[in-house]
Amino acid sequence: MTAEKKTSVMKLWGGRFSGRTDDLVEAFTQSVSFDQILWWHDIQGSIAHAGMLRDVGVLSNEDEKAIISGLEAIAEAIKDGQFEWSESLEDVHMNIEAALTEKIGEAGKRLHTARSRNDQVATDVRLYLKDEIDLICMQLSALQEVIVSIAENEAATIMPGFTHLQTAQPVTFGHHMMAWYEMLNRDYERFGECRARTDVMPLGAAALAGTSFPIDRTITAKRLGFSAIATNSMDAVADRDFIVEFAATSAMLMSHLSRFSEELIMWTSSQFAFVELSDAFCTGSSIMPQKKNPDVAELVRGKTARVTGHLQALLVLMKGQPLTFNRDNQEDKEALFDTVHTVKTCLEVYTRMLRSLTPLRNNLRDAAGKGFSTATDLADYLVRKGMPFREAHEIVGKAVRHCVQTNQNLSTLTLEVMQELSTKIEADVYEILTPEGSVNARDHLGGTAPNQVRNAAQTARQNLKNRET
Repeated sequence: MTAEKKTSVMKLWGGRFSGRTDDLVEAFTQSVSFDQILWWHDIQGSIAHAGMLRDVGVLSNEDEKAIISGLEAIAEAIKDGQFEWSESLEDVHMNIEAALTEKIGEAGKRLHTARSRNDQVATDVRLYLKDEIDLICMQLSALQEVIVSIAENEAATIMPGFTHLQTAQPVTFGHHMMAWYEMLNRDYERFGECRARTDVMPLGAAALAGTSFPIDRTITAKRLGFSAIATNSMDAVADRDFIVEFAATSAMLMSHLSRFSEELIMWTSSQFAFVELSDAFCTGSSIMPQKKNPDVAELVRGKTARVTGHLQALLVLMKGQPLTFNRDNQEDKEALFDTVHTVKTCLEVYTRMLRSLTPLRNNLRDAAGKGFSTATDLADYLVRKGMPFREAHEIVGKAVRHCVQTNQNLSTLTLEVMQELSTKIEADVYEILTPEGSVNARDHLGGTAPNQVRNAAQTARQNLKNRET
């Protein structure tokens, strides 16, 4: 009998069964091929559980020492790539427990006292996700720092702002970047809120009803760094809200990165030519030698669909499950793990890519002067002269129509022509018909004026610094 065949009839749950599991069923039901990523958190959870059992007198000092020593040895073997994972043992938990029992004997069999794989896996995933959220939040902060630096450097760089992808009003490039910062700031807050709801310990719920052993869950929670303990054993093993919430938060973040990508893709095109990205973050064409494609931005935009798909899959996975634990929940792992990997990779590459971004200031300024972007400024000018806004709106509309017919811009119209439209217009109107005059006039909290952009960037830097403390 081969080692693999031997383990297949030595299931840790096999006492009820007289026959071996079908090979296809073993392959179909195994999760160790992907949930072994939880090995570190599984071992930490087991060490904390063993310590608690010792503290309450369920385990002897000798058994606890043997268990901890054995688990630490297994951890080293896994780190070194020397651990042999077996699909016959189904998952990460049973692989580690079987290896522990083989290594230390009877003491290893006592580790599972007062717990179930149901509360064990829920605990492992929460420990894993807390760590990953912390890393994602660090990456978000790093990306925001790059964005703030761009905003500071380009606080006075004029560009067109758009609505409906049509030229609307002049803004500053720095102000546009700070809009990205604000979007990511909400993502950071959402991940923090998700982490708080993830930071609840299920261990001690056992299979679903708790345990008859005199456990002390506060000891385990303290050892594992949980700030709260699940207060209903049934909900503790059934709850996957925190995974769905993480996927939803990730989908929102990816949606933001996708919107950023859409702008970068347009801005790097010859039709816009607003910015340039380093060659390191672009690729060429196999047939068109002139091409420089923003493939990183396009792939991030594409990977947004991947993460959103995982969110949809998780919602559908959970929608029909009765309480409490069901094997369906094995299917949450790959969606979760891939979401974590995708988000972290996209944040890392985006941060590096934005560091390479060069705004093409002359092109941005020229574009801001087109499309009658200061039309609203002219209407506001007339309102300040005492004209009702709706009347001012109509007059400026006629001015724009005249410009279209004569191939001019508002700033090139003669004073005589403008005064034919309204006698309230005087020579000082030209001060507000430039893009610079337009952005400088919006000097209020949240406005696009350069000094407001610098103030916003300074506040953002302080907020980012406060996160480190």
